[in-house]
Amino acid sequence: MTEPFTTVPALCGPLRQPRQMLADQRYDGHKSIHDDAMAEGLGLRAGPIEGPTHFSQFDPLLHQVFGKAWFETGCISAHYQNMVVEGEEVRAFVQPDPAQPHFVRIHAEKRDGTPVLTGTASVGSADGLPHELALRIAKLRPPTGLVINRDLRVGQRGAVVEKVRMGFDTHMGDHYPFTLADKLKVITEPSPWYARESGAQSPWGRPIIPTEMISVLLGSTSAQSGLSGRKPAVGLFAGQEIRLINGPLFVDQEYELEREIIALSESARTESTWIRTRVFDAASRVLVAEMILNGAVMKASYPAYESEARALAGLKD
Repeated sequence: MTEPFTTVPALCGPLRQPRQMLADQRYDGHKSIHDDAMAEGLGLRAGPIEGPTHFSQFDPLLHQVFGKAWFETGCISAHYQNMVVEGEEVRAFVQPDPAQPHFVRIHAEKRDGTPVLTGTASVGSADGLPHELALRIAKLRPPTGLVINRDLRVGQRGAVVEKVRMGFDTHMGDHYPFTLADKLKVITEPSPWYARESGAQSPWGRPIIPTEMISVLLGSTSAQSGLSGRKPAVGLFAGQEIRLINGPLFVDQEYELEREIIALSESARTESTWIRTRVFDAASRVLVAEMILNGAVMKASYPAYESEARALAGLKD
């Protein structure tokens, strides 16, 4: 029988109120943009909720589309559009494409339709797929006036191989001042596959790390890499891609991280690094995941920005 319509309906999740977990985040000896006072000083109305928090709202939808492969070889790639503060409601959408059964478009928006993020998701090999961050990186122009990030170079690698582990009660440091157990109490989409008590019921016989917490795991030791610009300065996530290659990632398993700058860019208000983090099983050295993070530092947060920019411009003349 001929189908009466060619349009494939989007999957739509419920409205959720994600929780702010980073109000006490600290790095380089100062509070982060997630602190209300710091955010207001930079012209924002309140401390925003961290972007990857919204990834949890996509997990049930993408599991419905892709099955358990989502947690084994899934890739979510997102550009963050507008900040969300605690108390605001957010809904996730997934738009399947009949022509590409292993690839979908995604977006999230607030109750009033304000866009929160836009992006893509897939399972299997991500090679050749038009993922959000790959498309954006391809369009970048080489920066010409970096000040905060002027000491960084494309191809620069992290100073050390970082070792990370996330147990249920592991405090993840000043960058992430909470535990997995704390997160699971407030996560927007709980699952028995994540839980201490029921994780053994997962298809892999162990509790798995939720997608949003992979970002926490990989970000908890980022200061060790040395891949940051001049300080003090305040940054935020502008875009992010998490790709599982031999997933899932498991609770209380040790991993090793290697980082590399793959692009540098700038805008009128920010300077950005694009850093790929490769995740290896510590025992076997099998590559299990990768993350690309577009971290944007706000020019206005660096006290010496204007004076150093003028001095650097003079040197170029």
